[in-house]
Amino acid sequence: MVLRIFKYTCIGLVVLIGALVLGLAISANMALDSDLNHTRASKQLPGFAQASRSGLVRISANGMTFRARIAGFDSIPDKPTVILLHGFPVTSAMWIELIEPLARAGFQVVAFDQRGYSPEARPANLDAYDVDKLTDDVMAVADAVGASQFHLVGHDWGAAVGWSTVLTYPERVLSWTGLSIAHPAAFSQALENDSDQQSRSGYFALFRTPWLSESIFSFNNFSLLRGLYQTMLRDQADEYLAVFSEPKALTAALNWYRAMGTGPGNLDEINTDVHTPTLFIWGNQDAAVGRSAIDAMAAYMKGPYRSVETNAGHWLLTDEPQRVIDEVLRHIAYVGNHLPIIARPP
Repeated sequence: MVLRIFKYTCIGLVVLIGALVLGLAISANMALDSDLNHTRASKQLPGFAQASRSGLVRISANGMTFRARIAGFDSIPDKPTVILLHGFPVTSAMWIELIEPLARAGFQVVAFDQRGYSPEARPANLDAYDVDKLTDDVMAVADAVGASQFHLVGHDWGAAVGWSTVLTYPERVLSWTGLSIAHPAAFSQALENDSDQQSRSGYFALFRTPWLSESIFSFNNFSLLRGLYQTMLRDQADEYLAVFSEPKALTAALNWYRAMGTGPGNLDEINTDVHTPTLFIWGNQDAAVGRSAIDAMAAYMKGPYRSVETNAGHWLLTDEPQRVIDEVLRHIAYVGNHLPIIARPP
């Protein structure tokens, strides 16, 4: 009798789990935009060479086409360029409030939807999302807009790619501003030794689980993402949802997490010292990044370095937009005014 009850209980659990999985899959599939409206709109954008000095454009680089926001590209020659790198789960729209202040300050600005987020730059294979390839995209976009050197700003995964760019191509980066995500060696050190950071990064396991994470994010018409975007600008939230509503877009974005640790991007193979003038901004209410990684960064900073702690969460430009804008402008302007006396790395 006991065995029979146990048997039927197990069968019931299997049926229940199967029904939950099926319901999750159906709900996730119903939320998708099979008409690919965002992709179609992106393909109608002008190419960079044909565009006016500001707006949405398509930039051909590294064998792909990136959707991008540009500003400040006018007839004035030799203006310095600033490249902005977004993170997950957002697009170049996260920089809307920073782009125009930079352009007014005399910079050419490029904020592009990175690999996986741009509809025409969305490889299917996982190894295409190794950080080295993401770094190559930054350099290719810089070349495409004629920036032999440039200032660089990145948030979240964009900061991770930014750190990689600074470490790999220091001769190309005039200044570096990292938001939220610490120097990769310092972050790796915290992940290995700090229980607080290990707890904060526990979501990595979910994000790296195929199918399940996509289904959770898209369940109930993307209710989880809609909640995340609730405090952001309406135009930003609408764009993010338009991107991730398309089939395979969420998978491409999550592949950044799934490709971690693959490919040649090994910290043991590169010099992790940073000579590039660096500003780092962190919110002490950030649920994803604890203090251990932030404090450990100083050991790797061999050039001009300033760290700013704010009473904000992970979304710095949402929580304290003016503070972030002011700090970024101040840093880039200072570096621009002092470039002749700042030693570049060998």
